Amino acid sequence: MCGRFVVARVGSELAGVLRAEVVPDDLPAPSFNIAPTARAAIVLDSAKTEPPTRRLAAARWGLVPPWSKDVSAGARAFNARSEEAAEKPMFRKALAARRAVVPASGYYEWQGAAGAKTPHFIRPEGDEPLFFAGLYEWWKDDARADDDPERWLLSFTILTRSAVGGLADIHDRMPLMIDVEYADVWLDPTTEYPADLLDAVVDAAPSVVDTLTWFPVGSAVGNVRNDDPTLIEPV
Repeated sequence: MCGRFVVARVGSELAGVLRAEVVPDDLPAPSFNIAPTARAAIVLDSAKTEPPTRRLAAARWGLVPPWSKDVSAGARAFNARSEEAAEKPMFRKALAARRAVVPASGYYEWQGAAGAKTPHFIRPEGDEPLFFAGLYEWWKDDARADDDPERWLLSFTILTRSAVGGLADIHDRMPLMIDVEYADVWLDPTTEYPADLLDAVVDAAPSVVDTLTWFPVGSAVGNVRNDDPTLIEPV
């Protein structure tokens, strides 16, 4: 699973790697302890233009489906199991046409028995970004006026798969990491056979894992109020 991640860079640096055409001014600031319900930057291809327009957008972590009565559903949907996404009502429509890439500098995972778990920071060996395969949805707050800019909420979830390699020694699940070469087809909302595409991304994920490194970090990351670069220092 992935319940905390780090984004140490924002804006034009992320846009440059994935060639985003639209970069808004309201992207979240860098954070070393992003938790569910917090805002983070995602990359998506908007289907409202032809061809689709790639853009960075600020979104709430925890997918809120359009049919939800309120945003509380998102608190439980910050991850989506890749094995179930094509069939589960919460995620299947998003998989079909609303796929996203979530850029990150790395993520945290805890190892050990309950009450004595050690957090680890997992990141690329170099300074390049890490990309998670995600899904997004738009949710409308009917209690707000039509012209209220906060009437529409953009939210996302991070897909997961079974852990491989040394990561399996830390946790049995890991975020679904996507190679940058798969990004274009993953983001394209017109891509056919999304379930087959998901299977291909799942199969390719181990090659990304081979480029990662990880190490134990301090327990301070367990408190969401802590947010500074010391969280990713090895202990």
